[in-house]
Amino acid sequence: MALLTNENHGKVLFFDFGGKAGELMKLRTLIEGLEPKGILGSISGDVYGIACHSKQTRPGFLFVAIRGYSQNGHDFISEAINRGAKVVMAESIPPKTAGVTWIQVDDSRKALARISAKFFDDPSLQLKVVGITGTNGKTTTTYLLESIFRQANYTPGVIGTINYRFGNRIIPASTTTPESLEIQKLLAQMVKERVSHVVIEVSSHALDQNRVEGVHFDVGVFTNLSSEHLDYHGTIEKYAQSKTKLFSHFMEKSESSGLKFAVLNQDDQHTKYLQSVTTAQIIRYGMEANVDITVEDERISDRGISGLLKTPKGDIQFHTSLLGRFNLYNIMAAAGVAYALDIPLECFCSGVESLTTVPGRMERVGKGTDFTILVDYAHTPDALEKALDSIRELTPKRIIVVFGCGGERDKSKRPLMGKIAALLSEVVIITSDNPRSERPEQIISEIEEGIRETEIPKKSSALFDGGKGYITIADRKEAIKSALNMAQRGDVVLVAGKGHEGYQDSGKQRIAFDDREKIEEALQEEML
Repeated sequence: MALLTNENHGKVLFFDFGGKAGELMKLRTLIEGLEPKGILGSISGDVYGIACHSKQTRPGFLFVAIRGYSQNGHDFISEAINRGAKVVMAESIPPKTAGVTWIQVDDSRKALARISAKFFDDPSLQLKVVGITGTNGKTTTTYLLESIFRQANYTPGVIGTINYRFGNRIIPASTTTPESLEIQKLLAQMVKERVSHVVIEVSSHALDQNRVEGVHFDVGVFTNLSSEHLDYHGTIEKYAQSKTKLFSHFMEKSESSGLKFAVLNQDDQHTKYLQSVTTAQIIRYGMEANVDITVEDERISDRGISGLLKTPKGDIQFHTSLLGRFNLYNIMAAAGVAYALDIPLECFCSGVESLTTVPGRMERVGKGTDFTILVDYAHTPDALEKALDSIRELTPKRIIVVFGCGGERDKSKRPLMGKIAALLSEVVIITSDNPRSERPEQIISEIEEGIRETEIPKKSSALFDGGKGYITIADRKEAIKSALNMAQRGDVVLVAGKGHEGYQDSGKQRIAFDDREKIEEALQEEML
């Protein structure tokens, strides 16, 4: 192993594991300021790396035992030690310490975030960091900002729902906002790749679990808030409170230089509270009066959206091929960030125009048909309602919607989504989403409860003619084929719920399944 000492930081670079460059740090330096409850063993040694999953532990690592949603890392400490961990950080210390150094902390997740940021030299301080939170619109807004940053000759990086990307790298996303250790690793890699601006989708889970502790935000964005993730948070109030932490806690603790900005959707009822708890400079956007960023003279069609963007720096015409009125809000949110970071209006407009589509977000699929096919990630009542309202504004002959609800998730939204689909479309096909361990038929039955409130009839045939109605087809592939078979000239088929996802979770299996691919396959079969 070749070592290169850096005494100033208590850290050395090393080349190991097949010549791959890595880092190590003195344990004493790493835990400075952590205020642990107790320490057993020496803290004078080196830490070669950090892991919070036992299987990722390597010789000389510090293993942090965190309590997950379904598993407890404290149950895997022995495995981590067997794999070479020399230091264990946990919320309790057992009677037998197995010859390793033990560090007891009150909150393992917070401790993991803090030592991860320190181990990688606080990379976010070397970047302009934008955090986006809200129920809907986060992903599209990250794509808009990425495009705008490029037009402004910046080098962007993105950590989001679809993937993590910077430079020439595209890394599949394991979750919307990864664990703090992975965030800091990604940010450190971005610094090495000379990234200048980073956009992070910040989920409610990540905020509640302090995964972005140690990330120094320059700008925070709030898109909107509606009922979601109640299986985790319990109540809408707790869900809203988790979103608030980005502005009331993490931006407050940010040590980045310059002013901090909160870009807030003035048309959402939760913004009033956010304004009262943040010390950041507020930039308000929306379609109502008395805002900083708004759009006038908007024109919405099946070719996209045009309008006049009004900002404190002046007004400018813009056009985007993105579909749906709700995208006006994503565009205004991106404009708020551009204004906060002093990006010229011309760069904003060229960035918006350059973005032609977002994977799985009102994405057009299929060619050569006389009807329109859209795939969208809408998996909440609010998102489905906005998607269907936006399609209705395009004046289609009929709307045919295919959707389901995920298993082991918030059950309260199932009848709500059924009712919305029935009221806002002509044909509803209820199918499976990611049923997980639940029976698809049971999920479908709970969605039907909402449809029955509308008195929209259930049909017996997948090819029924005339009038409103709904059918149930548990097999998602067959449901998609049925929707395409019954579509006629001028109709719009919306396949909702999974968007960009390339898999389906059923039972204990994750099988390959991409709505877009299934649509193309069905169209090809029809042509043969």
